[in-house]
Amino acid sequence: MGNAELLSIHIHPVKAFRSVSLREAVVEPWGLAGDRRWALIDDGGKVVTQRQQPRLAQAAAELLPGGGLRLSAPGLEPLTVEVPEPLATVSMEIFSDKVEAVVADEAAHAWCSAYLGADVRLVHMDDPATRRPVDPEHALPGETVSFADGYPLLVTAGASLDALNALIAAGTHAAEGPLPMDRFRPNLVVAGTEPWAEDGWSRVSVGEVDFRVAKMCGRCVVTTTDQSTSDRGKEPLHSLGRHRRIDGKLMFGQNLVPVSGGTIRVGDPVRVTG
Repeated sequence: MGNAELLSIHIHPVKAFRSVSLREAVVEPWGLAGDRRWALIDDGGKVVTQRQQPRLAQAAAELLPGGGLRLSAPGLEPLTVEVPEPLATVSMEIFSDKVEAVVADEAAHAWCSAYLGADVRLVHMDDPATRRPVDPEHALPGETVSFADGYPLLVTAGASLDALNALIAAGTHAAEGPLPMDRFRPNLVVAGTEPWAEDGWSRVSVGEVDFRVAKMCGRCVVTTTDQSTSDRGKEPLHSLGRHRRIDGKLMFGQNLVPVSGGTIRVGDPVRVTG
């Protein structure tokens, strides 16, 4: 793969909120430390994401020491939220998974509900080692995941985005491009590969940390959401549908499961090991 390296690292302290860029991150079995340990649920217990609420792209969560949050969003005063004591849990639904989570305090619910104009609750995953297994169709025994869509980490490649943007520029919605990588909400972005090289990966190392490639990532309407304005367009799904439809899904990026732990840093070498 030549001189591929880790270009950037991103976590999302609250699922569907704005991403946070880091220079380094600790890799835990269920994902990067601090990534998607919090989420919103509606009054029926179902997870709330940018699919239903694109305005979440403009909400930010700063991760505080100890795992708490400082929430901020347009039109609201910032709010500090402490990690709730796991005295009791609530059952929530994240896509097809039933997961137990710990409910945050009433002030957090009021803040999030006021921002979205809908009744939502903020919940915390207290024990990611036990709460939610990875999809058994693509998992090894004992693998778990946070509130991420399905897998501990998502990796994308800068060269593949360049190739996709070239397809967008040649298409009927060229005015929407070029798109930034934040449309795809990755954890890791790799530089120095050939376009779409990640399609063929099965194992990869970043610095001293090893990962198993679980499956390619099928993309949804969230990728059409401008992460700075919450506005939606047609791309990249239009171009992915024309050029990257694989097994009925519109593919961009790869889902990873950590095989070992450690700390990864921007600039670390990325090697294909299988």
